[in-house]
Amino acid sequence: MSSILTNSSAMVALQTLKGINSNLAGTQSEISTGKSIAGAKDNAAIWAISKVMESDVGGFNAISDSLALGESTVAVAVDGAEQITDLLQQVKEKIVSATGTNVDHTKLTAEVTQLTSQVTSIISGSQFNGSNLLNTEGTAGINVLSSLDRAADNSVSAKFIAVASVDFEANLDLSNIDVSDATAANTSLAAIETHIQTAVDGAAALGASAARLNNQSTFVGKITDAMTSGIGSLVDADMEEASARLQALQTQQQLGIQALSIANQQPQNILSLFR
Repeated sequence: MSSILTNSSAMVALQTLKGINSNLAGTQSEISTGKSIAGAKDNAAIWAISKVMESDVGGFNAISDSLALGESTVAVAVDGAEQITDLLQQVKEKIVSATGTNVDHTKLTAEVTQLTSQVTSIISGSQFNGSNLLNTEGTAGINVLSSLDRAADNSVSAKFIAVASVDFEANLDLSNIDVSDATAANTSLAAIETHIQTAVDGAAALGASAARLNNQSTFVGKITDAMTSGIGSLVDADMEEASARLQALQTQQQLGIQALSIANQQPQNILSLFR
């Protein structure tokens, strides 16, 4: 039945056009923002998950900065410890030379004094951002923020890598090195061997810590990339699909407008019956 008071066809066409326009607006939003889920109203559950993951990514970015700072601090200490080991080797050479009786012990003493002074200088100067793992002031070592662990109940805890100080200032007491004569040099030979072993052990410990920090930094970088990719797969728009859908919806919109126009002409067709 046709009526000039109620145009059911026009109402159906109008509702269809509204639906098409709504879908078209959503698709245009995807293309302009690059996101299929731009807000909580789009998909509350996925949006909430993505926001939690984004906060974790931000935390891991801060952890990367902390690890970089820790790596630099330990790297300076490692370089200092290795240099001290080399200097102690040179001191040993002077001590061995001094065990002879036909050498100038005065000159050897002066050379050893310069070398030991250089060791002291390296110990005090091997600091980065105020942290020195070679002297007594840094005996507490450093704690480097290394991870952000989220439990099943969503509680979050920070984890640290502890790097102990080798405290060469206290453990390398070079005051007992004496090459003033052959007898003193023979006594100092055992002492320098102990000091060299202390320096080697300290450098090795610091090197192991540096390797661990480097490995953790690599892991944090990879997990950050993986989480960023995961967030993208949840909320990013498929631009190829969105583009194809946009063209289809634009075509549907044109057809919807034509259908509504045709439906609005029906009352005029009824009036023509009375002419």
